[in-house]
Amino acid sequence: MERFSLIVCLIYSLTFSSMAQDIPVSDIYAFSMKKLDNGSYNFNNPKFLTSFNVSGYNNQPYFIGENELYITVQFPDETQTDIFSLNLANNKLTQVTSTVEGEYSPTLMPNYSEFSSVRVEADGQNTQRLWKFPIDRSSKGEPAFKHITGVGYHLWVNQYKAALFIVGQPTKLVLANSLTGSTVQMMDNIGRGMSRLPGDNLAFIHKGTGNDWMIKEMDTYTYRSKDIIKTLPNSEDFLYFDDGTFMMGNGSKLYKFNRYSDQDWVEIADFRYYGIKNITRLAMSSNGTIAIVDRVK
Repeated sequence: MERFSLIVCLIYSLTFSSMAQDIPVSDIYAFSMKKLDNGSYNFNNPKFLTSFNVSGYNNQPYFIGENELYITVQFPDETQTDIFSLNLANNKLTQVTSTVEGEYSPTLMPNYSEFSSVRVEADGQNTQRLWKFPIDRSSKGEPAFKHITGVGYHLWVNQYKAALFIVGQPTKLVLANSLTGSTVQMMDNIGRGMSRLPGDNLAFIHKGTGNDWMIKEMDTYTYRSKDIIKTLPNSEDFLYFDDGTFMMGNGSKLYKFNRYSDQDWVEIADFRYYGIKNITRLAMSSNGTIAIVDRVK
């Protein structure tokens, strides 16, 4: 996207955001990301992806393919969320779910033929359950774990095992197995950020007292855990890369931490030039495109 077009979209977003209803207004941007030989990063080809809903909720991006991004959308005049697909190659927008329920957190499943999503069911009790849907939309889907409710966020560790964020006071980390039906409660007071590490290990955020939040690693077979690094202040979304690098946003800035070579978080980019002020969720494609969520209010 050219600079002028991006600025026009940003002005449009700022003008109409004051008209939004009481929903967390958020925008999604995409950049081409490249790691250089000296360890620094370049971010090019900026795209403002959510001009179709500038005063609404656009969040929880997940790349289903190299150029296909699933996101959670709620329009200002609606009361529930649906999943939409953005094709970054041809700028095509497709509605994936259209239900009386609300769907959140679309995630490609390890079989590559289905995606999972947290659904707020229309049962009068707003039951939150993890559902799975065929990507080809050949059926209306079914619960991935029929008897587990209160699911807020999730991550597939392998084909059968999922890490579940269970809402409540306190929040809980539960490891569920769709093959055996077993569940193991792992830890209280976790954050929403989770990522799969080598060997089916799990990276997640444990919230201590105050702002003492820690990214931890857990062996999902022995259930042993260890500290990796403290999060950036009040940040609970991160990416993990195969070279041992964690990436996390804070304000308008993006930081990286390589567990094998860094002592602390290192700033790698500042996106304030693009009007981005509050980076939250991140998603990465296999072809080097990073999606960045900016919470507007």
